Amino acid sequence: MISPYAGFISYQVNVDANGNNIVGDAANECAISVDPTNGNKMTIAWRQFDDVTSNFRQGGWGYTTDGGVHWTFPGVLQNNVFRSDPVTNSDETGQFFYLSLQSTWPTQTFYCDDLWRSTNGGQTWTEQSPDRSAGGDKAWFTIDKTGGPGHGFQYQIYDSANCFGSGVGFQRSTNGGTTWQSPVNIPNAPIYGTLDVDTNGNVFVGGWTGGTGFRCVRSSNAQIAGQTPSFDRNTAVNLGGGLLYPGAINPEGLAGQVFLAVDRSGGATNNNIYMLCSVLPAGRSTTDVMFVRSTDGGLTFSTPVKINDDPFNPSKWHWFGTFSVAPNGRLDAVWHDSRNAANNTDSQLFYSYSSDAGVTWSPNVAVSNSFNPMEGYPNQNKIGDYITMVSDNTGGHVAYAATFNFNPSRGQHEEDVYYVRVSPSGGSTPTPTPTASPTPTLTPTATATFTPTATATATPTATATATATPTSTATATPTATSTPTTTATPRPTPTPRGELTPRPRPTPRPRP
Repeated sequence: MISPYAGFISYQVNVDANGNNIVGDAANECAISVDPTNGNKMTIAWRQFDDVTSNFRQGGWGYTTDGGVHWTFPGVLQNNVFRSDPVTNSDETGQFFYLSLQSTWPTQTFYCDDLWRSTNGGQTWTEQSPDRSAGGDKAWFTIDKTGGPGHGFQYQIYDSANCFGSGVGFQRSTNGGTTWQSPVNIPNAPIYGTLDVDTNGNVFVGGWTGGTGFRCVRSSNAQIAGQTPSFDRNTAVNLGGGLLYPGAINPEGLAGQVFLAVDRSGGATNNNIYMLCSVLPAGRSTTDVMFVRSTDGGLTFSTPVKINDDPFNPSKWHWFGTFSVAPNGRLDAVWHDSRNAANNTDSQLFYSYSSDAGVTWSPNVAVSNSFNPMEGYPNQNKIGDYITMVSDNTGGHVAYAATFNFNPSRGQHEEDVYYVRVSPSGGSTPTPTPTASPTPTLTPTATATFTPTATATATPTATATATATPTSTATATPTATSTPTTTATPRPTPTPRGELTPRPRPTPRPRP
């Protein structure tokens, strides 16, 4: 499936050996990484459901060597292993890392993560860390790419359904993810979020604490190998609403998670901290994409700015918002948007960027065809919990799930993973929108450790086959023309791992 729209081209990632759609499966919740030494090499990880009648999923992935025009889907990390919550990252040398949630099937008796590494552009993966040595549900991780004492350290966060039994946790690896030190609790227990490292080696965690509560928490000593990480700054953040879980647009999942990223451009905006989330404003039943920034190391944050620029309509959704910071400091944001849908739920991927640290944002541009997000559900009624992107100096690489392919045996479209390149030159020229003045807040809190436990449930199942008929502007087997840039390389087959059933957090419970 190749789906062109208004100068942007989406290429299907979860394809068979001939580059065609695999009929009857489902792929969602995708995480992309790009080789910083060769932008043609990328990998995308996702939750792979071979049989949509089952809740059993594995750790799928695909790779490209030609900038996203052609993708290879070798299989799963480990066959017949229940896995979920995929997150990928790359270091400055071009190694890829894949953090994956693992559990037993059909009943989840634990929620632990393991880390995998690829040294050949995502073609093959080797497990770095021992099973059940780290992590938990809704985990995210980052790598210190600075030249300081923590260079190469890896940090992960997760919610309270974890390998250690309780507590919203933070863990550190000082040896590239081979071993993970004992977890410490994060103050105020922020969940469903992400983390990043500034140029001074400080680690910042952004997450949701329930209701309209969000936090930005800092550890300045996680970069010191001989010290137990602690948190010395803890700031309440106003994002103009609350995180929505579950939401009508994604019945058993999030309407979007919290994304935090740090500017490491080296210029005037260096070490700015940014947070973005699709939130539910007061008195509403649908979400907007909201953004805040801190220019003082997370002491204070600006008032929230709405990135989606359509006229107010309480029936329209702006969900799965995500963003990334380019090396030159430009901000790119994408999200699913139902503004053009008569039924208020069919969605398109939209794009906007900011060249002034998020003070103003370009006019929103649709970059994909419309799709029905409520078709193609596996046994679990959602299209994942997030989409992701990585920016370079001229644009952004996006991994998202959509339902362009039609499955005649089910009489509906199916969930698949797509790659699209977005850039300011590919859309309209920006005319910024306004924005913000900081509002200070709190200070930090402490550390802690855990001990294991967990449980949950699921239901297994099987496989799929190939060939489908798209219902969008599309065609089979990719052939170039797009804004991507890359070169090809293959990689072997892995073995899958499942996903878990999350456990309660503030208001909702985690999602698998």
